Amino acid sequence: MDFLVLFVFYLAFLVITVVMVCICSKTHRLKSLVQGLGAQLCSCVIPERLQRAVGASLRYLFHTRNCVFTMLHLLLQGLVYAEYAWEIFGYCRELDFPLHYLLLPYLLLAVNLVFFSFTCVTDPGTITKANEPFCLQVYEFDEMMFPKNVKCSTCDLRKPARSKHCSVCNRCVHRFDHHCVWVNNCIGAWNTRYFVLYLVTLTASAAAVAVVSTAFLVQLVAVSDLYQETYVDDFGHLQAVDTVFLIQYLFLTFPRIVFLLGFVLVLSLLLGGYLCFVLYLAATNQTTNEWYRGDWAWCQHCPLVAQRPSAKPPGYQNIHSRGLWSNLGEIFLPALPCHEKKKK
Repeated sequence: MDFLVLFVFYLAFLVITVVMVCICSKTHRLKSLVQGLGAQLCSCVIPERLQRAVGASLRYLFHTRNCVFTMLHLLLQGLVYAEYAWEIFGYCRELDFPLHYLLLPYLLLAVNLVFFSFTCVTDPGTITKANEPFCLQVYEFDEMMFPKNVKCSTCDLRKPARSKHCSVCNRCVHRFDHHCVWVNNCIGAWNTRYFVLYLVTLTASAAAVAVVSTAFLVQLVAVSDLYQETYVDDFGHLQAVDTVFLIQYLFLTFPRIVFLLGFVLVLSLLLGGYLCFVLYLAATNQTTNEWYRGDWAWCQHCPLVAQRPSAKPPGYQNIHSRGLWSNLGEIFLPALPCHEKKKK
């Protein structure tokens, strides 16, 4: 029971943390309040030298291009599939699982690594002197979030609509979405399609490993008739095996498999939630940058924050959405300048 309680608390803490981060990121006053309180608390508890060291490490990890998170991504993926190949695959073969069923996670891994590589190395849409005129004509200026005749003070280039200067990569990116530390690259007009497919296959591969692991444990319980067994509890009473006892027994017998299952289940939920958000942005022709800066446009229909009829309409309106299929076509068949097409 202790293991289950700790796991439930861990999962609840993870979900609450993600929700709070989303709320704080969209509420500027709350965000500044949390940052101020956090800074004051850290200054009282953490020594100044340690604060400087942590600050320098965070600046290096999140504000400079580096391969730390990319290597961590590949390491975690390698550890998951190493455990899958070492134990789960062999046990499942002994239980006569279909071979194609067991090879599906490997197929998804191979496809995922292809799209992962494309996302890492593909130019996201770097704006240069050569393609600046082309990028300026692709999207309409809304004169609110993206006004005309604005120059990037760093690149000394006119800023096309939906573009943004990435401080990490030190370049202006066409249809900038966000900078992804896991692929060590910006996500922009020319590699969003690879990022979406990378995210789809990554979620599918995690879910496939979770399904196979769960099927193995369920089949093991069914073959060994564990549900028909009994055990002696702490008071010396004979008890029938229940679900809680069964999970603890499996964890003690196959700790690595059960831990792997818990990890990929949580990972599948997180990736699935983020994938739904990315697909929503793609279907409505928004970027993460535009959604973040949209002045609560994401919740204007929520009853808790809905505006009164007499209130002013929201300041930002999405003028780029042209319907589902046109929006998806823009993602997967982006407009390219002539010299980029020749390179292809």
